[in-house]
Amino acid sequence: MTKPFPLQPLLNLAQMKNESATRRLGQLNKQQHDTQSQLDVLQQYRRDYQARMQAASQDGMDPALMRNFQEFIYKLDAAIAQQTRTVEQSKMSTQTGRSEFTSTQRKLQSFDTLQQRHFVTQIKIETKQEQRDMDEHTGRVTAYKMLSTEK
Repeated sequence: MTKPFPLQPLLNLAQMKNESATRRLGQLNKQQHDTQSQLDVLQQYRRDYQARMQAASQDGMDPALMRNFQEFIYKLDAAIAQQTRTVEQSKMSTQTGRSEFTSTQRKLQSFDTLQQRHFVTQIKIETKQEQRDMDEHTGRVTAYKMLSTEK
């Protein structure tokens, strides 16, 4: 009868942590993608607005309208700067999540390797025991036959 793997609780814990780290990394990747998409939209909107302002200024523009354009572009620049910081923070969080995932993967693989070694060892022990049992049985049968033929 094989002995159970003594580190099974730790293997189960490593599996749970790895699954959690996998989910977290997925969330962080999605968050990073979303923040980058928002930044891309803001940058595109600024380019479009800048082009409209240039087109309007070529046709002659009221100074108040020009000031409104410039103020709005300034606000877009501020939003872009804030979103850029958010993207950078998201990238750092994703990198941290990736490191955590890699760490949990290594631990899980280590426990898995130990479990495989345990099972191989148990199979060898069982095989040796079965061989001993067979040798003992063969020895008894041979001894019985020798005793039967001597009579």
